[in-house]
Amino acid sequence: MEDLFAHSYPGTSAKTLFADVILPVPIPKWFTYKVEREFQDRIGIGYRVMVRFGNTKILTGIVARVHQKAPEAYLAKPLLDVLDDFPVVNALQIKFWNWMASYYCCHIGEVMHAALPSGLKLSTESRVQVHPDFDPEAPGFPMDERELLVLETLAKHDEMKVEQFEQLLPGKISHKIIKSLLTKGAVLLYESVREKYSPKTEQRIRLAQQYLAEKGLLQELFAQLKGKQKQEEVLLKYLQVLPVFQKPEQNTGGIVKSVLIDHGCSPSSIDTLVKKGILEAFKVTISRFDELETGQDQVELSPLQQQTLEEIQRQFQEKQTLLLQGITGSGKTEIYIQLIKEVLESGSQVLLLLPEIALTTHLVFRLKKVFGSKMGVFHSKYSDNERVEVWQGVLSGRFNFIIGVRSSLFLPFDSLGLVIVDEEHEPSYKQFDPAPRFQARDAAIMLAWMHQAKTLLGSATPAFESFYNAQTGKYGYVSLEKRYGNAELPYFHLADILADKKKNLLKLDFTRILREKIQEALNKQEQVLIFQNRRGYAPYLSCEECGWIPECEHCDVSLTYHQYQEELRCHYCGFKEKLPKACPACGSHKITTVGVGTERIEENLSLLFPEARIARMDLDTTRSKYGYQRILEDFGAGNVDILVGTQMITKGLDFDKVSLVGVVDADRILYFPDFRSGERAFQQITQVAGRAGRREKTGDVVIQTRRPDQLIFRQIMAGDYRGFYQQELRERKQFFYPPFVKNIKITTKHKDVKTAEQAALHLKNLLASIEAKKILLGPEKSLIGKIKNLYLFELWIKLEKSVSVQEQFKVQLMEAIRTLQGDRKFRPVRFLIDVDPF
Repeated sequence: MEDLFAHSYPGTSAKTLFADVILPVPIPKWFTYKVEREFQDRIGIGYRVMVRFGNTKILTGIVARVHQKAPEAYLAKPLLDVLDDFPVVNALQIKFWNWMASYYCCHIGEVMHAALPSGLKLSTESRVQVHPDFDPEAPGFPMDERELLVLETLAKHDEMKVEQFEQLLPGKISHKIIKSLLTKGAVLLYESVREKYSPKTEQRIRLAQQYLAEKGLLQELFAQLKGKQKQEEVLLKYLQVLPVFQKPEQNTGGIVKSVLIDHGCSPSSIDTLVKKGILEAFKVTISRFDELETGQDQVELSPLQQQTLEEIQRQFQEKQTLLLQGITGSGKTEIYIQLIKEVLESGSQVLLLLPEIALTTHLVFRLKKVFGSKMGVFHSKYSDNERVEVWQGVLSGRFNFIIGVRSSLFLPFDSLGLVIVDEEHEPSYKQFDPAPRFQARDAAIMLAWMHQAKTLLGSATPAFESFYNAQTGKYGYVSLEKRYGNAELPYFHLADILADKKKNLLKLDFTRILREKIQEALNKQEQVLIFQNRRGYAPYLSCEECGWIPECEHCDVSLTYHQYQEELRCHYCGFKEKLPKACPACGSHKITTVGVGTERIEENLSLLFPEARIARMDLDTTRSKYGYQRILEDFGAGNVDILVGTQMITKGLDFDKVSLVGVVDADRILYFPDFRSGERAFQQITQVAGRAGRREKTGDVVIQTRRPDQLIFRQIMAGDYRGFYQQELRERKQFFYPPFVKNIKITTKHKDVKTAEQAALHLKNLLASIEAKKILLGPEKSLIGKIKNLYLFELWIKLEKSVSVQEQFKVQLMEAIRTLQGDRKFRPVRFLIDVDPF
């Protein structure tokens, strides 16, 4: 394995070479292919190759190693093609993929599939053409009208996609007709392979060079065009927009064709001048991203921020990872900017991780002013082509600074100097499905270590694991405990839902104090944020007569009512059905909503405050690429008085006019069945409270609860993170929870409930024999026992924190699962391993 990351083998063209290729399949090994002579000078680590996998599949693979040893177990197939002129993946990335596969108990092919943008993978599509030996005049099989229609259409084209025939013939009939024509030997069906990525181009126009060489030729040209007014207008407009005689070099680049059209020139006249050779048409590849100048905005630090920055720099000399705990509104972003500037000036790269796209909209605009076009943005709302351009921008050095969500960890960095993980406590950093089920914060620390870079974790309410590591000296630690400028911390109010209900003061789910505070803010023309971590109109419907509750046909969950679409929807599998007019169980029309979602809160607010302009920000309203941006721009411009939202509104938003934050149902977060529920409640409520009163004004926060006597609410109101941490830590130590143990959750999934349970039981028995300090819990039916018609059982492992013990245990765990999958009975069972589950 010593030549694992050797790049190439010069001077070996006379020898037979083989390439170990990583393929995007869930199989725990590389695949060896023979390198034909024509590719031997063009291949190395990190090149994309096209290979045949099995009998029919064509896949994109990444070369992990080039060597001269043929595989012993099988005859190596030849590579079909090398797709690149230079590597698109570097050796450090492959090393990172290997670590991720090992740590998170998955296969490197699954990591590669997650890492590469879709635009860098080949796609195959079925195409049809007329068989070259087919003679329509020859006697043979009779053709019906639909088959003749297909053949007539194909006669007009060299080839067509299978999908295109669906426009000719309805539904599944087109596939039957093509199958029939295949049987009769009239057509050929084949797979066409194409690259998904295509660069963005624009059509440009320029004056033919000979007319610049001699001015006399141009005068003759205008004489020839006399009477041809539209063509003359095109030429005059070109010379007006681009003064090529004063600056001849500008003619080479020409102007965009649409500019002439926008100035009133006729497209057909432009084309005529091109045909005559007077103008030249050509295409240029352009970026999909706007070019901005660097340094439009300068950042000045307060004395406290400068002191914090110097302390971070001092601790970075001794520690590779550092936790910055800064209260909401303390100005962590300004400190990030100074650190990023210093690293970029040293010639290294920087990655700033954010938990969700919602944050990128607000921060990108601000950071673009400082870093201009040297900064790239990478997130899932980008198109395939845009993501490939960012990837190539990092490869080429165009982007030295990337701001993005967890997937940006996979970009081809080669000289990272700093990784910043903002809001590092956020559960959004956890990838749940599909594999790899990684924690982006932890993976970022490992990525930085591989690059010998520094990692800065930033949060007002750090994750317990991070704070524990800082307190025990594994990480450095710096705190920032004052808000930036003269901003004051908000004033908290606890609203007792049950007390107001008894006194008949609860109206449409809002307590008296929250209604009064909203009205007060509206009177002052200030803005309000209302937080409820549940989308939809209501969690579920129920019949008042018999108690019937509509449930998903494929999952063990009730259907959520969405009023705007007038439908019931499953948030796990996407199943939908129309709202019933009567109870299907007893026929009663007394069907009522139970619980509160963001849709219902939006409606209730419009009834309570009809004069207010209200908007909603949740998964349903932000599905489009610019959904977040539009809502936040409206809110920032003052076009929205009240913004209702899920956890999206708790992160990083900074608006001057927000004076009130309302938490509709704090109990929903606090009493969720998870050992982290207290930690989550403290973090979410503290974060959303931080949006209130961000400048000189003191804001208000109203927390609605049925249990105002809970200690955690007093700790949140006092900002007593350390007190809450110490209390929770004692309980976690007593009952063996992180940060004192390593948690691994294994879920078995199968369409038969007994098979799923038996697979989990057999696995537990195999794991019990492994020598390690551990606690095995379960198997138990999952909290949601059935999803998409598959039954789920969970097995939890609490493992000692020794790195060597964990590594050995994971190897034996994977071996135990392979043993079970060798049993015919358990072969169809899916085993999902989640290391560090949230």
